[in-house]
Amino acid sequence: MAKKKKHGPPHEEEAGEAWLLPYSDLMTLLMALFLCLFCMSKMDSGKAAAMGAAFGKAFGIGGGGGGLLPGLGLAVYPHRDGAGDGNTDGDGGEDTGNRAYLAENETLEHLKETMDRYIVTNHLKEELKTTLTEEGLMIRIKETALFPSGSADLVNESQLVVPVVAGLLAAIPERVIISGHTDNVPIATAQYPSNWELSSARAMTFMKALFASNATLNPARFSAIGYSEYRPAATNDTEEGRARNRRVEIMIARSFKMAEGTLVAKQ
Repeated sequence: MAKKKKHGPPHEEEAGEAWLLPYSDLMTLLMALFLCLFCMSKMDSGKAAAMGAAFGKAFGIGGGGGGLLPGLGLAVYPHRDGAGDGNTDGDGGEDTGNRAYLAENETLEHLKETMDRYIVTNHLKEELKTTLTEEGLMIRIKETALFPSGSADLVNESQLVVPVVAGLLAAIPERVIISGHTDNVPIATAQYPSNWELSSARAMTFMKALFASNATLNPARFSAIGYSEYRPAATNDTEEGRARNRRVEIMIARSFKMAEGTLVAKQ
């Protein structure tokens, strides 16, 4: 008669091995996190380097010599070029987009502060004004700082303004819209049959002066338009109001906006 094999007591899993499963899950998640962070850090390195070089060249930052406005120290942020639907996709994710919006906003605020300091230092408060809105940074220049009455030829005093604005614009990648404005007093000369021609000529003249002042500006970023008397900044019923309406405006248009918590690249 065959003998029955004796079986030892059933094997019980040691309580100390229970940590292995959550530990392995944690290691997997950490590895995925570090891979994502690594990819994000490499995403815009080329653009960041190019933008940093532009800042240094325009403002003499980082050993580039005495720039026009040394020590500006603007932020570098990822920038999207070209058209499209503008929705943030998987390339950088919503978090990267939000950081880009905030960095761009910080840069525009810094530009405004820099320009405001220059205005105060050079006693130009009556001629120049800056405003930051959701559309972008607006630099408003009164006629008297740029042109004689009824003319689109720059006065010598414009050299207090043109090189400074050109230097600011050279350090950023945003689109720039330059617009000319007049009051409602009609003009009818051989050169300017109406305020349309005068306002358009002033916008073009100022834009060309920017290019002449700074050869690094990319003309593809710029546009010029004349609005004649139809976008007044003040009433045309008083001389003071008409003087405010005779102006050139430089709009540094935002590249990003926030919509319902998600970044959208503006076209």
